Amino acid sequence: MSDLRRIDPGPRLCEATVYGDRMYLSGMIPEDTAQDITGQVKQALAEIDSLLVKGGSDKTKILSAVIWLSDIGDFAAMNKVWDTWVVPGQTPARATVQARLNDPAMKIEIMVVAAL
Repeated sequence: MSDLRRIDPGPRLCEATVYGDRMYLSGMIPEDTAQDITGQVKQALAEIDSLLVKGGSDKTKILSAVIWLSDIGDFAAMNKVWDTWVVPGQTPARATVQARLNDPAMKIEIMVVAAL
C-alpha cells in the first residue's frame, strides 16, 4: 500500500486519502456555524475545493457526493449554492438526506469521492 497517501492526518481522522486513481474526502463541515445555510454550504464547498487541489484533483472530477442536512427544509437554499459551484456537464452522482449532525448549530456536512 505504498501508494496510499493521507492528507492532513490527525489523531482521529485525516481530511482525505488518496489511493490509486481515487481521492476520498472526509465529511466537510463549516468552520463558522453562526452563518446561515448559504454561508455554511459555501464554507464546506471551499474546504472541498482546497482538499481536492492538495490531492491533485478538482471539482470536475468528483464522482459522488453525499450531503447531510440538519434540516431538509434547507434543501432548496443548499441547491442554489451547489448549482453555482458545480461545473455544468460535470455534476457528480449525489444523495442528500436529513440527519442529526454532531453540533446543533451545524447545518451541513458533505463527503465526496473524486477521480485524480
